[in-house]
Amino acid sequence: MAQMAQRPREYGIRFGVLPTGPLNAITDVPGVRVGQVTLSEGQNIRTGVTAILPHNGNQFQQKSPAAIYIGNGFGKLMGFSQVDELGTLETPIVLTNTLSVPTVADALIDYTLAQPGNEQVRSVNPIVGETNDGSLNDIRGRHITKRHVLDAIQQAKAGPVTEGNVGAGTGTVCFGFKGGIGTASRKLPASLGGYTVGALVQTNFGGVLQIAGVPVGVELGRYSFKEKLDGSCMMVILTDAPLDARNLKRLAKRAFMGLAQTGGIASNGSGDYVIAVSTAYRIPHETANPFDELKIVRNDNVSPLFMAAIEATEEAIINSLFAAQTSVGDQGRTVEQLPVNKVIDLLKKAGQIR
Repeated sequence: MAQMAQRPREYGIRFGVLPTGPLNAITDVPGVRVGQVTLSEGQNIRTGVTAILPHNGNQFQQKSPAAIYIGNGFGKLMGFSQVDELGTLETPIVLTNTLSVPTVADALIDYTLAQPGNEQVRSVNPIVGETNDGSLNDIRGRHITKRHVLDAIQQAKAGPVTEGNVGAGTGTVCFGFKGGIGTASRKLPASLGGYTVGALVQTNFGGVLQIAGVPVGVELGRYSFKEKLDGSCMMVILTDAPLDARNLKRLAKRAFMGLAQTGGIASNGSGDYVIAVSTAYRIPHETANPFDELKIVRNDNVSPLFMAAIEATEEAIINSLFAAQTSVGDQGRTVEQLPVNKVIDLLKKAGQIR
């Protein structure tokens, strides 16, 4: 169950130097919608689905420029090769658990084929990301159905995004504490383009937790190699900056730096992926025009966007931890939430909160 907990900024914690968007969420990027279905049933089902829709049109007929960066490839993300080859996204992005990827892909194909205008479509490249929630969830039971996926897509909306134990983050564990869904955004000043960069993360990984540069994991006695903390992180970056696929991949690489800022180490068993998408323009599936006539941001002007992706990703990860609550799941395993009051005390002692 998701919590309406205080977010880190409400405690006075700051990440980086750029201002956030109004919601400090991926939905600050105009047109972006998020839908989530949470399964928390009985003693052993703790999983769900999170869908991210870049625009409200037919995603297959009006594709979005996109790129995927693999930080560490111990994962089952579906759809990488076509995005890498063509630089376009033709379905919503859906996150779930590892063993539900085929079910989600099947649902995305159903969704795409059923959309008006797609009657002649015979090839679909569904984009499905995952982390393994088997610590809290009966993952072998494969409880996600196509209906859950379609419901998440159909319920997607703009506005605030629920964080913590919700959607694809229902059963995740991060830095040894309860992880989940987190989101954040950055709004560049007009002098730097005025663009918005939004991040949404599914946190399920280990390392040595740092918050605002403070080694919280060490102070709390919970960190990789002291305890077995492995796992994955899915990161989704959307922006209204007009970027092509090449610079979107460069943007995605910077999101991975945001993960590093939190103390993530991309361990051997970690599937760490970044999907980056621009909403600034659409690429028609079919057109009589043999040329794409695009106006895109020059290389010399992308550095502020890089910083925005780093900051938004870092904050989204920490937001997921602050929102998550203690969960009891499969085989009675309990994963405690981050002890926020202790963390705040540590940050005050370090001078990060005044």
